[in-house]
Amino acid sequence: MSLQAKIMDALKTAMKSKDQVALESLRAVKSELLLAQTSGTGVELTEEDEIKILQKLVKQRKDSAAIFTGQNRADLAEPELAQAAVIEQFLPAQLSIEEVEAIVAQIISEGGFAGMGSMGQVMGLANAKLSGSADGKTISTVVKKLLTA
Repeated sequence: MSLQAKIMDALKTAMKSKDQVALESLRAVKSELLLAQTSGTGVELTEEDEIKILQKLVKQRKDSAAIFTGQNRADLAEPELAQAAVIEQFLPAQLSIEEVEAIVAQIISEGGFAGMGSMGQVMGLANAKLSGSADGKTISTVVKKLLTA
């Protein structure tokens, strides 16, 4: 079953159960996917593109929640985090930091990279290998840590 079909099924379920948080989240996802499809490029969305869109939506909500939390607005942060949790259900399982470290360490050793000057090359390879499995911030943190060690 495609991601869009799963989202439509979840949307129907949310409508029947009158779950407003899930309804808002899923409508936002559906809207973003529809916008990406009709962007005029003529290229159909791949599963990887759909996952990137979902990751972007989750990141936006988590960033908003962090801002609201920093401003002592828990009343606004909670719905953002709830929406992020709903959207994350459709993402593939995220790797732990230890798993990301192992993969990045393998990339560094295979490529013979050393020092922060090669961070861009390592990030490119790591992002390609870990796309959808880990967010860019986590990958960046691990790469910096391993290249400076």
